[in-house]
Amino acid sequence: MEQAPSNTATTVLVVDDDEFSRDVITEMLRAQGVTNMLVADGGLSALRVLAGMKRLPDLMICDIFMPDMDGIEFMSALAKQPYTGSIVLISGSIETLSMARDLAVAEGIKLLGSFTKPLNQSALASVLQMSLVQRAVSVMDNP
Repeated sequence: MEQAPSNTATTVLVVDDDEFSRDVITEMLRAQGVTNMLVADGGLSALRVLAGMKRLPDLMICDIFMPDMDGIEFMSALAKQPYTGSIVLISGSIETLSMARDLAVAEGIKLLGSFTKPLNQSALASVLQMSLVQRAVSVMDNP
């Protein structure tokens, strides 16, 4: 049996209003060795989670379509905060993902990828690896 990569030091916040999607993503994260996970059911609850954290997550996986504050509004709010981690966007709409990618880049957000739902295991493994590399480079640049 293949051993999951060691991503136990990575903290991930999953932001999605759909409970089933959150559950699937957190199970996939567990399969990748991630043990530090938080979930939020929308943009507003994600901002509350972030406000209560001593150390912000290394990676956020964020849906675009959410009722209280969508992913685009959430990214705009996030860009005004000192968040230095990375974001992965997910949506059922390719057009929406394209618009959200453009906004993320314009806002200076570290976007690791954007994927249509359902997010697959190999894409998740790839972004987790990129997140670890990015975090290591950040630590080397700011000892």
